[in-house]
Order: sequence, then structure tokens, then C-alpha cells
Amino acid sequence: MIVLGIESSCDETAAALVTDRREVLADLVLSQLKDHEPFGGVVPEIAARRHIDHLDGLIARALKEAGIGFDQLDGVAATAGPGLIGAVMVGLMTGKAIAAVCRVPLIAVNHLEGHALSARLIADIAFPYLLLLVSGGHCQLLVVEGVGQFRRLGTTIDDAAGEAFDKAAKLLGLGYPGGPAIERAAREGDARRFALPRPLHGRAGCDFSFAGLKTAVLHLVQSLPEPLSARDQADVAASFQAAVADVMTDRTINAIRLFKAAAPQGSTLVVAGGVAANTLLRERLKTLAEANGLSLLAPPLRLCTDNAAMIAWTGVERLSLGLVDGLDASPRARWPLDPTAEPAPGSGRPGRLGPKA
Repeated sequence: MIVLGIESSCDETAAALVTDRREVLADLVLSQLKDHEPFGGVVPEIAARRHIDHLDGLIARALKEAGIGFDQLDGVAATAGPGLIGAVMVGLMTGKAIAAVCRVPLIAVNHLEGHALSARLIADIAFPYLLLLVSGGHCQLLVVEGVGQFRRLGTTIDDAAGEAFDKAAKLLGLGYPGGPAIERAAREGDARRFALPRPLHGRAGCDFSFAGLKTAVLHLVQSLPEPLSARDQADVAASFQAAVADVMTDRTINAIRLFKAAAPQGSTLVVAGGVAANTLLRERLKTLAEANGLSLLAPPLRLCTDNAAMIAWTGVERLSLGLVDGLDASPRARWPLDPTAEPAPGSGRPGRLGPKA
């Protein structure tokens, strides 16, 4: 079985071809980093236009690299959400067109499920497993019970961890994207120099909060002499990164207890999403998993950031179960993995500028 995967939920244009034998025949990602860097973040209209400019050519290159034609496809998997709605529409409409012309099934993939199942592309891990999903727009702890079957244990009540990395990097003048920039600077820094808060640390439950940490970084930067020295940048970056890792570890401890009580046969902790590329976070989670009798599985870096291989693999998993979609599948800006989950306590409450979540 060969499935074409298309990813266009944000600012990465991607196409990949994956088989049901876990073979990645092609995996291409075209970054829009230079297009958005001057603005310090992703501009939705620019992202959608760049997808239009490059997606067709990228798919053609992927097919050529894999050495196959459209007539050899068994299915087309395209991200249908969540994400920037204009960007999502470009990839989904392209996938629909290919599926219609080639007369193969369309699989409208939840981008978050792509991250959730990416670990199964590199290893034959069994369900259920515990997932820490951390990216620029999402921060959740879930029990992955099967394809399309998720039970959310916790989520962010305000900002996602990736957003906090981006804002902290911007305040420090380290550039965009913030995650890699913070990690590079933190290598030369002293994480003990500044005492930053650990929101919700030590409390019951598995929810996250990063808005207060962002505000603390803002006040800290404003208290330091301008312009910031390289030493100040490194020390603030290290202190911030350590605070995030502490919060992630603390929240995951609570999730592991719930997971082991509900699914004692589960043996794996998976961390996925863009922030999962952070080395310190991986090290902390590995130690935590081993201490609790679990194995940690973190996909390779190329599968942590947005990519089409995970979308194609999700297409393989769903197609194998007969879970396909019609050509009337709708793009979605929001698409929770666990639609039955209650809103996190405290989320959505208005502040000075209105609701955050």
C-alpha cells in the first residue's frame, strides 16, 4: 500500500509517500521561514499563498524521488485541520483533486493525529500509550487508545509551550522560530541565575499554563540593562527552558499515574510535536519514564516538526481500517482529538484583552 501525504496546516509545505511497511519513499518539506521571519511569526495570508505557489511542484518532486506515478497510489491523505484555515484549504483541495482524478480514497487527516501516530511510523508500538503532544499551537496529555481513539488527560488553559518559546525568544532578540533559538542560547547559559515561575507545578491534574511564565520573562527582560548582553540572553534562555521542562515533567508525572491506573498494560510514553525536538525536555522525560517503568519514544527531529510523512502514515493506518472520507470533507480551523473532553478549569476566562483560550 502506498499513500501520498500532503501537509499545509501552517507554514510548512510538505509532501511524502509512505508504505504500509513503514517505508518512507519520499519526504519533502519546504520551509517558509524566510517569508515570515521579518514579522516574527506566521502571517496566515502569506502562508496560504506560498502553499499555492509550491505544493504542486513539491508533490511532483516527491513522486519522482520515489520513482512512482499517480497510478500507483492506493490513497491520498491530506491534512484537513486544525490549522490556519486558508492554508489547510490549499492542501485539502489538492488532495481531493488527486483522489478524484486517480479514483483512489481520500483520507482527511487530523494534523494532531498525525503527530500522535508518528511514533508508530518508526516503531511497532502497541496501543494504548501515553502521549505528550507539545507544539506551537497545542499542549496536551492524551491516552492514545487506537486510531481515532483519544482520551485527553490535560491541556493548556492559555498558551501552548511552543508559543511561549517563540515569545520568549522574541523578547530576548533571538529571532524566529523561538524553540531552536532558545535551545542554542541556553547551552551557554546558567539556568540557576534567574528564578522564573513554574505555573501549576505541584498541583493536581494534568493541565498546563504558560501565560504567566511569558509575562515573567517580559518583566525580567525589562529589568535588565539595555541592550541585553550575550550573557543575559543566555542565562534568561536557560532559566526559561528549565522552567518549561520542570512544568512538563511535573504535569507528565500526574498523567503517568492516571495512565498506569487506567491502562496497566500500557508501557510507552511518547512525546511528539515541534517542542519535542528540545534536547533538555527529551532527557528529562526519558529519566521520568524509566523511573516509572515506561519506555520513552521520541520520533526523530524531522518527524517532530510539521511534515507530510506523519500525514501519509496516518492515512495508511486509517485506510487499513477502512476509515476513508468523501470528497465533501470540510477543512477545519479547530479539530480536537477528544471532542468529549471538558474544557480545562480556568480556560477561557476573560482577562484585560479578552479570553485567551
